[in-house]
Amino acid sequence: MVERPILLLGGTGEARSLAAQLDQAGLPVISSLAGRVRNPRLPVGEVRIGGFGGVDGLVRWIRVHDAAAVVDATHPFATTMTAHAATVAERMSLPLLRVRRPAWTPGPRDTWVPVPDTAAAAEHLAQRIAGGGSSRVFLTTGRQDVSVFADISDAWFLIRVVDPPTSDLPPHHEVLRSRGPYDLASERALLRSHRIDLLVTKNSGGDLTRAKLTAAAEAGIPVVMVQRPVEPAVGDTVASVEAAVEWVTRQRRPNF
Repeated sequence: MVERPILLLGGTGEARSLAAQLDQAGLPVISSLAGRVRNPRLPVGEVRIGGFGGVDGLVRWIRVHDAAAVVDATHPFATTMTAHAATVAERMSLPLLRVRRPAWTPGPRDTWVPVPDTAAAAEHLAQRIAGGGSSRVFLTTGRQDVSVFADISDAWFLIRVVDPPTSDLPPHHEVLRSRGPYDLASERALLRSHRIDLLVTKNSGGDLTRAKLTAAAEAGIPVVMVQRPVEPAVGDTVASVEAAVEWVTRQRRPNF
């Protein structure tokens, strides 16, 4: 009897690790990547790349492939895919798990300004500049959010992205194409060499990009921190790959 596959919505380090562990355990898994990053790091096993075509497209895909469950291990800010997965799981009475790395929390040396979204981050930055504040900004919110800052003309931006932005950019900027992980020594040198006086980032969590926060705290650089969006109240959530493997193992017998 052929086991029904698990649809793993990926694109993160956790997703790649989970795909490897499930494959090693002999559990059929199909990883799905959004296709927004050129030359993505591929997980082991079967992989599909590209969108599903909204909720209806995801429903059709699950029916065609007879997926037994959906594991959402996307980025914490992949709100559209997460919402679609929750809607489909509820509609189809399908088991759903979200794998979410713990969010970062500020330490005693951190100076964080929490904001609800990137639009609020841009508004805070504009107000800060108008008050004579920061003017050299390290922006690490991802290429899809850069356009939100395009109208800020009184600051210089170091924009770190994996792939080049395709939207409007601030008038004064430098694009730094780079892929993590990042070590502390390099992040210290980056902040110093570019004379950064403000960091704008998202609360992605995890260790791959945490070094920039430590370097900022050491240098007394404030951080505008975009908070995570609220998750749908559907399905289960775990904070580690190990817990996700246990969840899948429990679900597959006898229900899968």
